[in-house]
Amino acid sequence: MRVSIFMIGLLILTASQSAHAQQLEEVKITLQLKHASMREALREIESRTPFKFLARAEDVEQQQDITLDVKNQSVAKILQILFKGTNLQYKQVGVNIILKKVTSNNGGTDYTIPIKFKPPAKFTVSGTIRSAATGETILGATIHIEEPSTGTVTNEYGFYSLTLASGGSYRMTVSAVGFKAQSLDFTLTSDLVENIKLDEEAKDLQQVTVTASSSSRSLQSPQMGLEKLNIREANKIPVIFGEKDILKTIQLLPGIKSAGDGNSGFYVRGGAADQNLILLDEAVVYNPSHLLGFFSTFNSDAIKNIDVYKGGMPAQYGGRLSSVVDVKMNDGNNKDYRVNGGVGLISSRLTVEGPIQQDKSSFLISGRRTYADLFLKLSSDSNVNRSRLYFYDLNAKANYIFGDKDRLYLSGYFGRDVLGQANTVGINWGNTTATLRWNHLFNTRLFSNTSLIYSNYDYKIHINQNGDDFDIFSQIRDWNLKEELQWYVSQKNTLTIGLDAIFHTIRPGEITALGNDPGINSVALQRRYSLENAVYATDTWKASDRFSLTYGLRVSAFSVLGKGDYYDFNANGQVIDTLHYRNGQVVKTYVNPEPRIAASYQLNPTTSIKASYVRNTQNLHLISNSTTNSPTDKWVANTNVIKPEIADQWAIGYYKNLAENKYELTVETYYKTMQNQIDYRNGANIFTNHAIESQLLFGRGRAYGIEWLLRKRFGRLTGWVSYTLSKTELQINGINNNRWYNARQDRTHDIAIVGVYEINKKWSFSADWVFYTGDAVTFPNGKYTVGGDVYFYYTNRNAYRMPDYHRLDFSFTDQLKKTKRFSSELVFGVYNAYGRQNAYQIDFRQGKNDPNITEAVETSLFRWVPSISYNFKF
Repeated sequence: MRVSIFMIGLLILTASQSAHAQQLEEVKITLQLKHASMREALREIESRTPFKFLARAEDVEQQQDITLDVKNQSVAKILQILFKGTNLQYKQVGVNIILKKVTSNNGGTDYTIPIKFKPPAKFTVSGTIRSAATGETILGATIHIEEPSTGTVTNEYGFYSLTLASGGSYRMTVSAVGFKAQSLDFTLTSDLVENIKLDEEAKDLQQVTVTASSSSRSLQSPQMGLEKLNIREANKIPVIFGEKDILKTIQLLPGIKSAGDGNSGFYVRGGAADQNLILLDEAVVYNPSHLLGFFSTFNSDAIKNIDVYKGGMPAQYGGRLSSVVDVKMNDGNNKDYRVNGGVGLISSRLTVEGPIQQDKSSFLISGRRTYADLFLKLSSDSNVNRSRLYFYDLNAKANYIFGDKDRLYLSGYFGRDVLGQANTVGINWGNTTATLRWNHLFNTRLFSNTSLIYSNYDYKIHINQNGDDFDIFSQIRDWNLKEELQWYVSQKNTLTIGLDAIFHTIRPGEITALGNDPGINSVALQRRYSLENAVYATDTWKASDRFSLTYGLRVSAFSVLGKGDYYDFNANGQVIDTLHYRNGQVVKTYVNPEPRIAASYQLNPTTSIKASYVRNTQNLHLISNSTTNSPTDKWVANTNVIKPEIADQWAIGYYKNLAENKYELTVETYYKTMQNQIDYRNGANIFTNHAIESQLLFGRGRAYGIEWLLRKRFGRLTGWVSYTLSKTELQINGINNNRWYNARQDRTHDIAIVGVYEINKKWSFSADWVFYTGDAVTFPNGKYTVGGDVYFYYTNRNAYRMPDYHRLDFSFTDQLKKTKRFSSELVFGVYNAYGRQNAYQIDFRQGKNDPNITEAVETSLFRWVPSISYNFKF
């Protein structure tokens, strides 16, 4: 008997496993074979058990045409059946099963170098999911494999990848909101590309099919605090002036609070308005509003999808403390030319899209403009009829497919607001963004996205009064390069790695004298330059059918660059030293690690719990000492004095699908601590001071709360009820006697009820009702007189409250005509239907009849705002 050196080494290596390995008699499986070879039979056993077979190839290849059907039998019993009538014997060593052939000439056993069967080869099925009607890629589509039960979702470019055992026959079902589910069968014997086109779902009010995959929320995914807003759903929600508005719609979700009528901002989990990262095709939008907040910059006709991360955001996002609003534009129809638009009381919009080269490239152009200024011209008052009051914006996108592995996108946005009274006073502001993206597929498991991004926000104020004629200009501009790789490592792991580099240029303020008045001098605050870099990695690991984990790390480095002067200050904000830096010289670099981790455990098919921790860093800050956000608020970057804001957020959530998945219940609670929070000194002047740090104070913050959301997604009546109970406080030395005080964005209660009812195929009705606690504000505690002038005296910061806010909106939609090529509808609506006069601001003045009395004067913006709009598509 000869024993090979290899066999001895193998026995030594596996001996340590034998004490812990399961025995063949202990492991039971079900096995069905039909006309299979011995090699195929052993591979099937390997795929169902932890065992691996070692043998010479010629010893097993002679055995063919094996038919077997056993249920819940031990592996030992199955091997006895398989080897019956053969000259094969086996021996277990740890997890290895050594097969030996009994020789007939001398009755001994002939040991030779055994050949280890390779584990079942694994191959990958991948591809892109698109709309059959338009060719648009579908992000967030669900891909589900029935046996074994596994799946994934498409990324933001519609790409998916799944790695499965070879040789198996699989059924794959693909589904997405608004599309018919599609199933296909395939056998995986090599890497397979399956590009799938989904048909749009025909609406049938009489029959609604509910499946688990139809839900936009995954019980298995570790992602917390994520709200996915389908644009079709958002378009049904009534908003002011009848305009479709995605930013107004997300403010009806729990944890996201409107900053109020006439305000462009919103607050997420206790964060300030500037702590929200708003992206349009990866480009930062610094001011997401038109007409002082009555409209958002996002034209819904050009938008495909919006994701809102309230917490636990993946490591590829950074730069803000509270939230990420990730908006993706439509790619454009590469099948056919389409036109859609709408005409309303004060605005109109038009979108044109179509193929440049059919099935290969497409374009989209979408424009919008208000025309309230045209009505002003009807006035007989020259100050009114010469005034300007309008905005316009333009979205454009083109893409080209360079074969199966490459695709190029070019998208842009340009918007402008113009407000002015005759030629005396005027202001205009706007955003410009451009994104050039290249998608490349290295192989079926490795996906790359490379982006070059430009973002600009600026405002200009013109004043020509009493002989003074000058302009005020301010700007923030970014150039951004991003590279991201998505590696579908295995069926259980998906790894995302990337780098991000942004060069910021901030022009805080420039005054340009236009007239001959010697009292007005041109002056420019110093430009500020900075470089913001980050590297990150995130892994999503499906540890088991019930437990999943996402963990990652983002490391950000923010370098403050010259040229310019930087200052040191004493405790009273007085400059004690001036530091001079050359062009490109590094003033200071802040490096911050930002760990992220989230986990989910599925208790049963309809219930899961999740937990997360995330650290975020913010290096750009919006400085304002007004009670509302305005387009003239000033962006500043970190300096040698202004440090990065840092937030740590912990969250736990409970998720439950009810009534056969017709309803979704979500409960999330969070606690957030914040460092290096910024507030202004009493009496601060942030607009004319060169050293803005002298007007600021720094401290810490905390925010905590609980959010409820009950959503109904199916049937004639759909909608949701949301409630948020929360608290947000700051503690900054020099304010409120160094004690904790309410942050400006603190609100105790926030409630929203949203409903959409399909009356029939022609008519639908939608309504929303909102209530929230009044904003925290600073009111005077007293007054005093100096030289005959009255001054108000203020003590505690944000110690008072505005009156509680509530409002009802509703709208009716009349489907006028709908054919395969043309559809049209009329939308009637009323904003603030019961005429609640909600307080916009409260001012204080001396009593007209008694100067000893102080009067509070409340100003409201809206009472009833009716609207009507005509929408069409062909």
